[in-house]
Amino acid sequence: MIVQQLHDQRVVLVNQASFYNNLTDEELARVQDYNFDHPDAFDTEELLRVMDHLKHGEAVDIPKYDFKSYKSDALRRVNPSDVIILEGILVFHDPRVRELMNMKIFVDTDADVRLARRIRRDTSEKDRDIGTVLDQYSKFVKPAFDDFILPTKKYADIIIPRGGDNHVAVDLIVQHIRTKLGQHDLCKIYPNLYVIQSTFQIRGMHTLIRDAQITKHDFVFYSDRLIRLVVEHGLGHLPFTEKQVITPTGSVYTGVDFCKRLCGVSVIRSGESMENALRACCKGIKIGKILIHREGDNGQQLIYEKLPNDISERHVLLLDPILGTGNSAVQAISLLIKKGVPESNIIFLNLISAPKGVHVVCKSFPRIKIVTSEIEIGLNEDFRVIPGMGEFGDRYFGTDDDEQVVVPSQ
Repeated sequence: MIVQQLHDQRVVLVNQASFYNNLTDEELARVQDYNFDHPDAFDTEELLRVMDHLKHGEAVDIPKYDFKSYKSDALRRVNPSDVIILEGILVFHDPRVRELMNMKIFVDTDADVRLARRIRRDTSEKDRDIGTVLDQYSKFVKPAFDDFILPTKKYADIIIPRGGDNHVAVDLIVQHIRTKLGQHDLCKIYPNLYVIQSTFQIRGMHTLIRDAQITKHDFVFYSDRLIRLVVEHGLGHLPFTEKQVITPTGSVYTGVDFCKRLCGVSVIRSGESMENALRACCKGIKIGKILIHREGDNGQQLIYEKLPNDISERHVLLLDPILGTGNSAVQAISLLIKKGVPESNIIFLNLISAPKGVHVVCKSFPRIKIVTSEIEIGLNEDFRVIPGMGEFGDRYFGTDDDEQVVVPSQ
């Protein structure tokens, strides 16, 4: 329920059960006597290592424990997120694990409900018979709860009776998390930064285009969908005038009239991927071009520009799907301002933005608007956005890094 309500934030769920120790051959031979509800059943050192990486903004591999073979048979790659939920029966037992937490929640559920859930889960998911489940419950589960789990209730910041049925408690928890997140939200720092509201549809499309194994056709298809959303959102920040029309019923409808003096400018070559969405939204719109050579974090050099002659009289939608270091964006915006475009008339549209790029652009040009669909974690040592989506232009246009860009003649 917490994950569902935080749908517009990046949330990762880490289960303590992923860190069960692999059973030895001797333990497997007597698995019915192994206590899975004892603190020693978990590899707490590995859990601490994983959580430390996630808290420091680093991707990490988490074991996938197989409850049929009683071994970790695979790994799951997990990226750092805005919210990390660590859940498990004994996550409060080790003080080192408790110290990692910003909020500790104890879900207080009736013993009969816990037993019923265990029977249903172990018989359907772990192929165990009811007799084995009940024997394990009386021999290990109930004593472990009394000895190791119930005593940790005193460490909880919040105790939720009735579990997921307690909607008021869940709402309060989510509100508290949002308050904490808001303290670090770039949108709170820069009022000219706009991140479109995330939905499961948007998150799903981001998941697809970030997948290195996606086909070019699907990458283009879902990128176009996301670009269209960003363009539509950007158009919503243009000035409008009130307009009245007569409907087919003879009634008067009071609406708005679109901004007429508008053009797009794409940063070659990735920015050209956004042109079709802009043309689909704005019939007959003029689109200019800027080509900037990029090399690492520095060395941006303007190579080519072709802009509408009357660009200074227009609102400009600057198109570039990825905002990384921000240096190329600063050069492109500086060129537009040099051409006479008022800073407040520029709206910069991109799919993903690195925090460094946001800081650089917003501090340099506090009156432009940035519209993006997601804020990334940061940049790696090669100044590439992470987790990112690779070389967007190469993936979108189906080219490789060795292909040369042909600059049209003036």
